[in-house]
Amino acid sequence: MSAAPTNSDSQRHLLKEVRSHEVAVAELNNLPASRTVYQRNGNILFRTTVQKATVSEQKQLDMLKSKLQKLSSS
Repeated sequence: MSAAPTNSDSQRHLLKEVRSHEVAVAELNNLPASRTVYQRNGNILFRTTVQKATVSEQKQLDMLKSKLQKLSSS
């Protein structure tokens, strides 16, 4: 049993998170703009608009992609 995650384990975990956010963005893009959605913030769900949820998911996706790129370049 290893104490610290290896580089490949970290990359694999980040790839799963990236895919999850990509799916969320794609699903949000297919909802009508008038639809109300719920977005998780910690352990609480907040009611929001599709546009705000999409922007938030896209920011998280961009952040994860940059982390993945830094990890793969090192």
